[in-house]
Amino acid sequence: MPFPVDRLRRLRANEPLRRLVRETHLEPSQNILPLFVVPGEGVRKPISSMPGVCQTSIDETVRDCEEALSLEIGGVMLFGIPAHKDEQASGGYDEHGIVQEAIRAIKRATPDLMVVTDVCNCEYTSHGHCGKIVNGDVDNDATLDWLAASALSHAKAGADMVAPSDMMDGRVGRIRSTLDAAGYSNLPIMSYAAKFSSAYYGPFREAAESAPQFGDRRSYQMDPANGREALREMELDVAEGADILMVKPAGAYLDVIRAAAERFPHPIAAYQVSGEFSQIHAAARLGWLDLERTMLESLIAIRRAGARIVMTYFAKDVARLLG
Repeated sequence: MPFPVDRLRRLRANEPLRRLVRETHLEPSQNILPLFVVPGEGVRKPISSMPGVCQTSIDETVRDCEEALSLEIGGVMLFGIPAHKDEQASGGYDEHGIVQEAIRAIKRATPDLMVVTDVCNCEYTSHGHCGKIVNGDVDNDATLDWLAASALSHAKAGADMVAPSDMMDGRVGRIRSTLDAAGYSNLPIMSYAAKFSSAYYGPFREAAESAPQFGDRRSYQMDPANGREALREMELDVAEGADILMVKPAGAYLDVIRAAAERFPHPIAAYQVSGEFSQIHAAARLGWLDLERTMLESLIAIRRAGARIVMTYFAKDVARLLG
């Protein structure tokens, strides 16, 4: 009915009413907290471009995981920064690598916390690219062996889920077949199915010490202009055995999240990346935005678009606020 019979403001009159009819809700259990693990002991090194985020040694990472569990956060995502890097990314699939040892320590301390591992090579290669370099570019097929070996080593260490983020063609299928052959057929894969070559990754390069030493990653990460191609990538990953599909970044790609949620029955994840986190903090520090309200609004938008899981550096802040 038209005005004056219909008055939509009736349901906005006070907070109890607004809560009652609210369509989208935030829960700590929907979020995954990214963590950056480094060698050493007692290390908690702040990342200058990401307020409140640190590189942490395994013992400090365990403390963060204990807090995440107490806050009922959905899980953690581990990124490893090894003591030494080489052209073969050997630290990525070393049985006693930084992530592998972190998984074991976390699972001893917090066995009920979901531990997801990023499966890529950029943190482990001396050149900063996501795979084996042949004739100046990343060799797709040769890189698949590294990725499968990394995923398997994470599974053996006790990871609850692996998340390949490299954007090599065929990586999900190779990882799935490798895990299945080794007896890990029940270990889920959360694929970075649509990972765009984005300017929003800048602060992450500092956090993960993974900036390319030459060129860029546009020959394997997606062109930000291509939405339909993102759905093709997702279809291929589903066919290869992906259990969860991720869009990265989140805020600038809400249309892709929405399209994925409408097309696929699989859970859709989204990564609120370092640049999104840092720009909110920067604007709040200058007094241009309210930090808490902007943080919550940005996450509600991602959820409203259709993401059921959100990787976010705000995970602990949101949990404390909602708790």
